[in-house]
Amino acid sequence: MAGSSPHPHYGPEDSRTSEDLYVSRPPWDIGRPRRVFLALAEAGAVRGRVLDAGCGTGEHALMVARLGLDATGVDLAANALHVAENKARERDLKARFLHYDARQLAALDEQFDTVLDCGLFHIFDGDDRAAYVDGLRSVIPPRG
Repeated sequence: MAGSSPHPHYGPEDSRTSEDLYVSRPPWDIGRPRRVFLALAEAGAVRGRVLDAGCGTGEHALMVARLGLDATGVDLAANALHVAENKARERDLKARFLHYDARQLAALDEQFDTVLDCGLFHIFDGDDRAAYVDGLRSVIPPRG
């Protein structure tokens, strides 16, 4: 574990997969958006096309979709994405969920006005963190 975070740290030698995280509901999945993200969204700080990096079961992507914004969530855990897609259908919300490695965001070849990250950045270190940050730079326009 990295620091006091409930999220595991994944390095190149780690044999766990992203699917291991969602066999049962992980402690960081609280079933609703985090208050701080909700407050930012309601204050208008979240705007335009929104990317939820490491979206898990999609609560933040669905929050921005509920506000009428273009929402995309990416995660490596296919079973978490399945839950997110089901939530979107049940709530009658339009959001796109992609099985995608956030360390390779440049390959999306898309631009987003806002990127949300609730717990992904800190699980990376070294080259993985640098790749993630470079990918963020590639998907956010100046002033994004």
